[in-house]
Amino acid sequence: MDLAYVCEWEKWPKSTHCPSVPLACAWSCRNLVAFTTDLRNDDQDLTRMIHILDTEHPWEVHSISSEHSEPITCLEWDQSGSRLLSADADGQIKCWSMADHLANSWESPVGSLVEGDPIVALSWLHNGVKLALHVEKSGASSFGEKFSRVKFSPSLTLFGGKPMEGWIAVTVSGLVTVSLLKPSGQVLTSTESLCRLRGRVALADIAFTGGGNIVVATADGSSASPVQFYKVCVSVVSEKCHIDTEILPSLFMRCTTDLNRKDKFPAITHLKFLARDMSEQVLLCASSQTSSIVECWSLRKEGLPVNNIFQQISPVVGDKQPMILKWRILSATNDLDRVSAVALPKLPISLTNTDLKVASDTQFYPGLGLALAFHDGSVHIVHRLSLQTMAVFYSSAAPRSVDEPAVKRPRATGPAVHFKAMQLSWTSLALVGIDNHGKLSMLRISPSMGHALEVHLALRHLLFLLEYCMVTGYDWWDILLHVQPGMVQSLVEKLHEEYTRQNAALQQVLSTRILAMKASLCKLSPCTVTRVCDYHAKLFLIAVSSTLKSLLRPHLLNTPDKSPGDRLTEICAKITDVDIDKVMINLKTEEFVLDMNTLQALQQLLQWVGDFVLYLLASLPNQGSPLRPGHSFLRDGTSLGMLRELMVVIRIWGLLKPSCLPVYTATSDTQDSMSLLFRLLTKLWICCRDEGPTSEPDEALVDECCLLPSQLLIPSLDWLPVSDGLVSRLQPKQPLRLHFGKAPALLGSATALQLDGLSRAPGQPKIDHLRRLHLGAYPTEECKACTRCGCVTMLKSPNKTTAVKQWEQRWIKNCLCGGLWRRMPLSCP
Repeated sequence: MDLAYVCEWEKWPKSTHCPSVPLACAWSCRNLVAFTTDLRNDDQDLTRMIHILDTEHPWEVHSISSEHSEPITCLEWDQSGSRLLSADADGQIKCWSMADHLANSWESPVGSLVEGDPIVALSWLHNGVKLALHVEKSGASSFGEKFSRVKFSPSLTLFGGKPMEGWIAVTVSGLVTVSLLKPSGQVLTSTESLCRLRGRVALADIAFTGGGNIVVATADGSSASPVQFYKVCVSVVSEKCHIDTEILPSLFMRCTTDLNRKDKFPAITHLKFLARDMSEQVLLCASSQTSSIVECWSLRKEGLPVNNIFQQISPVVGDKQPMILKWRILSATNDLDRVSAVALPKLPISLTNTDLKVASDTQFYPGLGLALAFHDGSVHIVHRLSLQTMAVFYSSAAPRSVDEPAVKRPRATGPAVHFKAMQLSWTSLALVGIDNHGKLSMLRISPSMGHALEVHLALRHLLFLLEYCMVTGYDWWDILLHVQPGMVQSLVEKLHEEYTRQNAALQQVLSTRILAMKASLCKLSPCTVTRVCDYHAKLFLIAVSSTLKSLLRPHLLNTPDKSPGDRLTEICAKITDVDIDKVMINLKTEEFVLDMNTLQALQQLLQWVGDFVLYLLASLPNQGSPLRPGHSFLRDGTSLGMLRELMVVIRIWGLLKPSCLPVYTATSDTQDSMSLLFRLLTKLWICCRDEGPTSEPDEALVDECCLLPSQLLIPSLDWLPVSDGLVSRLQPKQPLRLHFGKAPALLGSATALQLDGLSRAPGQPKIDHLRRLHLGAYPTEECKACTRCGCVTMLKSPNKTTAVKQWEQRWIKNCLCGGLWRRMPLSCP
């Protein structure tokens, strides 16, 4: 493990952020981190704050005045990573969601309350979606073999089997409360006692079973008391939420039954199920003032021995033997330093063939480890079943320079800096910790866990996790932390190879996600940086093509099975004529008739298509240089065919509304620019189309393309948005020191500098990358930017036509690359 970056609060004159007690932290599958602090002013008044940040831009923290009157005890993200639950010591629960789908704008429209009863455990109800990762099958060709859907029932279903949304919480007095979000927006809440004899609950956790039930584990804080388990069933009867509870077998920690250590660890300080959907395994930590011990327990079915007397009366045969549930200890640690925080893995690795021997074998897989933070400032990654140490990180309160000997460091006075709360990322390749000074630290966790691992095995681990993110839709930022420039080429090639092995339907579903993934990988190496431009352009081309084709409508209702868009693709692929008008004659032009206002509103998109075709053809003579953007398009028959189809559509629409046509600056007034470009594009497409044999462009075509700059003005394209993210600038063993609310002057790597050379400089006029509108150097309209690629677009639409709304609706939640949006501050001259 090593430190990637540290982010801390600046000291303000009249107020200061101090760590909240208790300190809550949560990490979403979209790589958003939420944590709490208390804002203290001069009058010593406390404001309970929730901070949400994107791990790529940690300094751009969004701070919410939570309006919780008591300390916040729990934070919990939902499965989509777009909603957050917060609960406090007064029994209030709030549900936070993104306002206008912006990662730095949050609102709390709904919530629930168990007045005066502190919440000790909180969870969203399970939606029934569970995926198992089969590490032993990481070399299989099919994604279906590597990632299998596990049969798992939702906690509660609506009519038709749709999972019902809501949350469940456990209070300190032993109550369980369930709130259900009805489709109408109303909240249905019910509260029930976990058992008839209610007692104090100091610690609790919640897990789910495959049958749709909920399991709650509770402890009163004393290691001399049993850890109790309850089964909770939720149902809706006559529009009312109904809760049933049942007592399950309990357990006593092993350290309390050992006579030598009976009173050594008086308090249970941590109680966690190993996973939300793994109610059969639980982790317990008992502590004293100076030390701790950790135990892992498993719930098993065991046969109940039958006395011989009853055997003679009614012999037990085969499966008829009575079974009972019993907790058995799997493993326990030796005496450790006092544990301050625990973080559990979220990666759902199937343990069917991965037993306790894994910890001693050569395969140290990150998802098999959980993190323990200690009061001496160290963090240990231990195997989640055997509890054997897999990796260790030693933090330092006072970072020293490389040349300073360790002997000369001043000895720290007072308590050591240690993590009070921490969370593992969804691939377990990164860990975020908040220490007792309120500072946030981001740690990389190596796929090899510090052990010697061959390069091809490290690549296979990263490739497997990239495929997992591709299938689930989770953000893969934490995987990029481990990609070195020398790995990029191999990862992109292997990722494409695995993608092409999948069936056609799955390839179509994942087509845009793999392009976004390739683009983010290529940003990390100077050798592949220009390919980032090509992947972004291809994403935009696919989006433009599908949107424009969707506007075509059949002239008659009783049409054949194929849509106008499909027929357009079929005819353009069949007719290889270089004359655009001859291709157009074979189409039913009545299917292309659109409203004049709609055509005019689409002009900016059509202009981009025309400019892009012109740029590609003009760059054909330089095709031997892969360092030029657009290089990969010149041998991509599918993309060239898509551009050819769009040129035909634009030609037809130009007959209806000439002002919607792309505008070219030509040296001759009589030149038909569209026909010229279509002819050259068709010749290039014939050389590399999928149906025919590929060949090199002939000299006549190259010569004609050489003449293009003397016939038409070649446009300068905006290839890339300005990206100010961290991941391409992070260097191994060189952690960055950042401050919340203060953008860093990042010293760019060679890769980052090359990327900046392909995008507009900060002082130059900006462009709306999705609408292709020029915004000026200092836009007056509110804009939003992608948290990943930096793509900028206006928050409010300047155009009200249906077609433009349809185009903008595609990007309402996510950017072209799949990243979340964040609101941009208005820039001043």
